[in-house]
Amino acid sequence: MRIREAIPQESNCLSALAFRSKGHWGYANEFMVACRRELTVEPSRLGTDDYQCFVAVDREEIIGFYTVERVSANSFELEALFVEPEHIGRGVGRTLIKDATRRVSALGIKRLIIQSDPHAAQFYIAAGAVEVGMRESGSVPGRQLPLFEITLATS
Repeated sequence: MRIREAIPQESNCLSALAFRSKGHWGYANEFMVACRRELTVEPSRLGTDDYQCFVAVDREEIIGFYTVERVSANSFELEALFVEPEHIGRGVGRTLIKDATRRVSALGIKRLIIQSDPHAAQFYIAAGAVEVGMRESGSVPGRQLPLFEITLATS
């Protein structure tokens, strides 16, 4: 498996992967439809200084990806981290979060903010994240999601 920067032409593939990965948790169809906008990777945003997307590739197949977005001078937010359902639990997500923290830290950023799906909370805790509160979902009004931070060592 290797990790490389995503290209705009992959945005539809990444959006579909995000939808499949979210659906892995057994959410109802109406919930998934409500989440579609948030699960869509916009090609125009890829490759900018403040929004970056990286994909995990195995045998030329994209099996996962993450996006990070600058939210302040000292913070990036993990906007997305999704793994193809058949690869969940095989270390792809762990490799992606390590890559994200390494890349963001290399920019001199001090913290990575993560709004987590409840099913992924333990994954982020295992990756070194600390729960710092809750934040309302951008897809489902009134739904509160755990908010985490990872403090990064900068060089």
